[in-house]
Amino acid sequence: MILLLVGATGLVGSHVLRLALADERVDSVVAPSRRDLPNHPKLQAPVVDFGQLPEDASWWQADAVICTLGTTMAKAGSQDAFQRVDHDYPFQAGRLARKHGTPAYVLNSALGADVSSRFFYSRVKGALERDLEQLGFSSLTHVRPGLIGGDRQESRAGESVSVSVLSALSPILPRKWRLNPALKIAEALLNAAIHPLPGVHVITSEHLC
Repeated sequence: MILLLVGATGLVGSHVLRLALADERVDSVVAPSRRDLPNHPKLQAPVVDFGQLPEDASWWQADAVICTLGTTMAKAGSQDAFQRVDHDYPFQAGRLARKHGTPAYVLNSALGADVSSRFFYSRVKGALERDLEQLGFSSLTHVRPGLIGGDRQESRAGESVSVSVLSALSPILPRKWRLNPALKIAEALLNAAIHPLPGVHVITSEHLC
């Protein structure tokens, strides 16, 4: 299969990339990125501006898309900037992939994604899920992790504290609220792309512990 991976340089995306390149079921990976990625015989990594994605690039045609793009409000700096990264870029990637015939899309979303939520973060995630559902993918999977565990390249101080607390409390917490390791999320994303099920599906946080 040909896998289109959007967001290959982030915590979860880097795990997906490593797993996909090592998986014999994946023939090639296309990973558009803002910067160069290490060379690999199975990898095509066009450098792109996510604000101006190329409409007619041949690599939009794949067997499945996995999107792991995302940021935080603190890093984005404003609600508008957060909206661009966590809604507009993933949606445009989906629109272009669908335009070129790609049948399946797997999204790394978030626990609590709901277009009607009183929380801005959750509303944006919910709006993206809703809008992707309008594009006509034959298979669409929303993976909704809670707090993601793993070593990030950038520092997120508040998140690091939360990760430590959840790790300590994990044995007594309901599965829904336990820490979700980045590797487990990546495995779920890749499995959903390799084995796409017809219709819209949700993989919740309790299945990612």
